[in-house]
Amino acid sequence: MAPLLLPLLLLLAGAAAACPLPCVCQNLSESLSTLCAHRGLLFVPPNVDRRTVELRLADNFIQALGPPDFRNMTGLVDLTLSRNAITRISARAFGDLESLRSLHLDGNRLVELGAGSLRGPANLQHLILSGNQLGRIAPGAFDDFLESLEDLDLSYNNLRQVPWAGIGAMPALHTLNLDHNLIDALPPGAFAQLSQLSRLDLTSNRLATLAPDPLFSRGRDAEASPAPLVLSFSGNPLHCNCELLWLRRLARPDDLETCASPPGLAGRYFWTVPEGEFFCEPPLIARHTQRLWVLEGQRATLRCRALGDPVPTMHWVGPDDRLVGNSSRARAFPNGTLELGVTGAGDAGAYTCIATNPAGEATARVELRVLALPHGGNSSAEGGRPGPSDIAASARTAAEGEGAPEAEAAVQVTEVTATSGLVSWGPGRPAEPVWMFQIQYNSSEDETLVYRIVPASSHHFLLKHLVPGADYDLCLLALSPAAGPSDLTATRLLGCVHFSTLPATPLCHALQAHVLGGTLTVAVGGVLVAALLVFTVALLVRGRGAGNGRLPLKLSHVQSQTNGGPSPTPKSHPPRSPPPRPQRSCSLDLGDTGGCYGYARRLGGAWARRSHSVHGGLLGAGCRGVGGSAEWLEESVV
Repeated sequence: MAPLLLPLLLLLAGAAAACPLPCVCQNLSESLSTLCAHRGLLFVPPNVDRRTVELRLADNFIQALGPPDFRNMTGLVDLTLSRNAITRISARAFGDLESLRSLHLDGNRLVELGAGSLRGPANLQHLILSGNQLGRIAPGAFDDFLESLEDLDLSYNNLRQVPWAGIGAMPALHTLNLDHNLIDALPPGAFAQLSQLSRLDLTSNRLATLAPDPLFSRGRDAEASPAPLVLSFSGNPLHCNCELLWLRRLARPDDLETCASPPGLAGRYFWTVPEGEFFCEPPLIARHTQRLWVLEGQRATLRCRALGDPVPTMHWVGPDDRLVGNSSRARAFPNGTLELGVTGAGDAGAYTCIATNPAGEATARVELRVLALPHGGNSSAEGGRPGPSDIAASARTAAEGEGAPEAEAAVQVTEVTATSGLVSWGPGRPAEPVWMFQIQYNSSEDETLVYRIVPASSHHFLLKHLVPGADYDLCLLALSPAAGPSDLTATRLLGCVHFSTLPATPLCHALQAHVLGGTLTVAVGGVLVAALLVFTVALLVRGRGAGNGRLPLKLSHVQSQTNGGPSPTPKSHPPRSPPPRPQRSCSLDLGDTGGCYGYARRLGGAWARRSHSVHGGLLGAGCRGVGGSAEWLEESVV
C-alpha cells in the first residue's frame, strides 16, 4: 500500500511547491489555474507553474512585462492582466504563448504599442486594450494574429489613428470597439473586407463625416445580410451635408445620432432630417494671384483660396496641362498655395487652380512670368581673377548694335564712403516704358556679381556694405515688359560708371579720438566738481566763524542807573536820559568795540543810548587807559 501512495504524495507535494505563495492554484481535471488577483504583486511571480492554462494577475501593481515572465508557458490559454500599472511591454514578452486565446490588458497605463510588443500569440482570438492611455499603435503590432482575431477592444484611449491596414485584414473579426477616442477620419474602404463584422462602435469620437463603405449597408436588411451590422456612431460632431446623404438613406430611426453642423441643422436628430436638407455648396474661388513676375532663379509663390461646403480640395495644373505635384522643385499645399523653389524660363506660363468638392468645381487662371537675367561674357583678367571692368565690358557687349547708352540717363555715384555710395540717374528718353531698373556691380576684391532691383519710379539707390578701398564698376539697365506672354523681357543699357570707395579708417585713430575726447570730458568735469567743493567748504567755514564770533555776554561790575538819576560819569559830561523803558533790563557785555556780529537793530539802539549817557566816555577812557582795558565795556540799561 505504501508504494502506491508514495507517487501520489510526491505529485501533490510538487504541485504545492510550484504554486506561488500569495496565489491560489486549482487543478481542475487536466487544466491548472493560477489565481493571483488582488495579491499586491509588483511583478509576475517567477515560480508560476509553466503548465498553467489560466493565469489571473488582475488588480495588482505590476508595472512592466518582459520575456522571462511567461517563458516556456506554451500551454497558457487565458492571461488576465487587467487593472495593473503596466506602462511598458518589451518586445516578444508573449513570444512563447503559442496557445494563448485571450489576452486582457485593460485598465493599465500603456501609452504606446510597438511593432514587437504583441509578437508571439499566433492563435489569439480576444484582445482587450480598453481603458489605457494609448496614443500610438505601430502599424505591424497585430500582424501575428490577423487571421485568428475575433474581438478587438481599443475603447477609452487617446487614439487619433489606428493601424487601419491591419484591422482591414482581419477576416474573422466580429466585434470592433473604437469608442471614446480621438479619431477624426476614417479612410475610405477601411472595413470593406470585414465580412464577419457584426458590431462596430465609433461612439464619442471626432468624426464629422463618414466615407461610403459597403459595410454600413448591411445594417439595412438584417435578413438578407449574413452578419447584420450593429453600428453606433453617436456622440460625434456630424456635419450633415450631402456627404452623409448615403448614410441618411439607410433609414435607421432607432438610433439617436444628432447633427452638429451646419448651423441650420445643429442639434437635430440625424435620422429625422429630410434628405433634401443634406445639401452642399459648390466651390467658389475667393481670392487668388492673378499675375506674378519673378526674376530667374527666385522663388515663386502662387496662392489660391476657395470656399465651399465641404471644404474644397485644391489642385494645380501647369502650363503643360499636367497636374503639378510635390517634387524637388515644386510643392503644393492643401490650402491652395503652390510654391516653386527655383524658377526658370520653362516655368513661365499660365497655371490653373482647381477647387473641387462633391457639389462641383471652380477654376482660376494665374499667369507667371519669369524675367531672364542678362548674362554677360566670362572674360577674366590676368591670373584668372575677374577684374573691375568685366561687368562693364559684358554690359557694353550686350548693348552693341543697339546704340550708345542714353545720354539723358547719365549714371553717377556720389557721396562715396568706405562702405556706401549713392547711385543716381536721370529719367532718360520716354521712348519705351520702364518696368524696373536693374543695377549690376562688382569690385576688384570680390568675384561676386551683385544685382539690385529698383522700382521705375525711383532714380536714386544707396549701395551699402561695399568693400573699403576697392574699385567698382557699375552699370544701370532698364527692364521693359515683354510684348507677349512668350516674349522675353527687353533690357536696355542706360549707362556705366567706375568709382572707388574710401579706405577704411584706421582703428587706432578712432580709438585716439575717443580716448582724447573722453579724457577732456573727465578733466573739465573734475575742475567743475573741485570748484563746487571749494565753494561749499568756504560757505561752511564762513558760517561757523559767524557763529563763534558772538561772544558770550559777561555779567560783572554792573552799575545801576535810574532814569533821570545822576550819572556816574564825570560831571563835565552830564548824561542824557534815554526814553523810559519800564520793566525791561538788559545787561550787555559788548566785547570788542570794533566787532559787530548780529542783532543789528537792538545793538544799534543800545549804542546810541550809551553814547548819549556817557558823552563819549568810551573814547576818553580808551585813550587814558583808566578803569582797565578799553576792549571791554560793562553797562546796564534799565
